[in-house]
Amino acid sequence: MKRNDRLIAIMMALQQRPETAQALASKLEVSKRTILRDMQALAEMGIPLYALSGPAGGFRLMDGYKLPPLHFDSQEALAVLFSLNAMTKMADTPFNQARFTAIDKIRATMPEHILQHIEPILDRLEIAIPDRNYKTPLLEELLKYAGTSIWIRAFYRSEQHQRSLELLPLRLYTAHGFWYCEAYSVLHEEQRTFRVDRFVQLEPIEPPLAASAYLDKAGSADSSAMKLAHIAAQLTYRGALLAEQDPHFGQLVKQVDSQLWKLEMDLPMSEWDWAVQFFTYLGMDAEVTEPPALRKAIYQRVCQLASRYEQQ
Repeated sequence: MKRNDRLIAIMMALQQRPETAQALASKLEVSKRTILRDMQALAEMGIPLYALSGPAGGFRLMDGYKLPPLHFDSQEALAVLFSLNAMTKMADTPFNQARFTAIDKIRATMPEHILQHIEPILDRLEIAIPDRNYKTPLLEELLKYAGTSIWIRAFYRSEQHQRSLELLPLRLYTAHGFWYCEAYSVLHEEQRTFRVDRFVQLEPIEPPLAASAYLDKAGSADSSAMKLAHIAAQLTYRGALLAEQDPHFGQLVKQVDSQLWKLEMDLPMSEWDWAVQFFTYLGMDAEVTEPPALRKAIYQRVCQLASRYEQQ
């Protein structure tokens, strides 16, 4: 990054929030000494900067100081339009109209030479998103509850049940073309993941009596009460590719040699049935080495499947 670009980036960051020299150095991938020199240069240019010491300290801009409208360089424009183009491929988002109007506004304000430079790249760059034909009419409402930490009563249809649940939405994310909501469930007494398109109705409620127990558990550093199962498995190349796609433990897949990968994780016992299904799905591309109880459970599942197709 050129120095002028870095100076603008620093001012943009400070316009959003106070920043320490070390934090800015990490973001801009330069040394702390370079950032301090940049701060001196900005001050000499008349930018009203000041610094505070202490845990909440850092560099700040004087109140009321605003930068003029920012123009993207080609890399910044590419990054923004690439992200927005990916969102247009999704069946539903919390900002269906905004994703298209934002693209139009950005294109309208960009110089023609930058558009000509990035258009060929955008045509050959994409995030693969499965084509899903579904709607999530409660997505925005659910996002509002998650953002304000409001408890809700939700009517939810799962694979096996249709029932009312008391939930505290924690976060929403998208994966594999679907939207998911992580929430604490009073019924299950743990944090669970729910498909957003399966919510039928939502209504805000007062925190249930069980909420205090959850908050005490969440705020405690002692997680020894949670029962965990240590799982170890060997994977083929294909098995590793499939396991790496999981957002919860994909980062734990490690390559041992050119033909072998391994996966080790501590899994909550509440997810035991999921583990049996997952490793059964991987078939010959995975072998669980421990615990023995999981190997036995997978064997029993495979025997049930084999009996279904056994020749009469």
